[in-house]
Amino acid sequence: MALQTIPPRIRWAVELMDVQPSDHVLEIGCGPGAGAELICSRLDTGKLFAIDRSESGVDRTKRRNARHVEEGRLTVRQIDLATLRVPVKRLHKVFAFNVNLFWVRDCADEVALLHERVLPGGAVFLFYEANRAELVPTIVKKASANLVGQGFRVSVVEQKAPAVVGLIARR
Repeated sequence: MALQTIPPRIRWAVELMDVQPSDHVLEIGCGPGAGAELICSRLDTGKLFAIDRSESGVDRTKRRNARHVEEGRLTVRQIDLATLRVPVKRLHKVFAFNVNLFWVRDCADEVALLHERVLPGGAVFLFYEANRAELVPTIVKKASANLVGQGFRVSVVEQKAPAVVGLIARR
C-alpha cells in the first residue's frame, strides 16, 4: 500500500493523549484509520478497539492498518457507540475526532457506557475541527454538559492552526 500521510491535527491529538505501550484504547469513528495508525504504533502489549458506523470507514482502517490487525494489536468493528459492548472490561483512553454525537444530541447512555468502562484516572479525548469558529462555544458547552452529567471532569484544549478544540474528560 502507498504511504499515506497523517494530518497534523490527528498527530497533535494523539500526541496529547500520551498513549502508553500497555494502554487499552477505544477509538470512536475510526474513518480512514490515521488515528488508529498512530495509536497502534505506540502500543506494545496494549490494544486498540476501533469502531465506525460506516462500512467504508471500517474497511479503510483495516486496510491501512493490516499489520496491526494481523499482530492482534487492533480490532475494528462496524457498530455505533449506542449498541457497543466493549470487549475490553477496562479502558485507559477513549479517542474520537469529529464525532458529532457528543454535542448534537443527548447521549447519556453512550457517555454512561464510557464512564463505566474507563478506568479511574483514565480519560475520554474528544476533538473537533473547528471549521466554523462560531460553533466552538456550542460544541464545548454541549459536549461538556453531556460528559459532566455522567461524572467526568472536563478540561478544554485548543490548537490554533489548524483550529482544533479538544475536550479531555477525566474519570
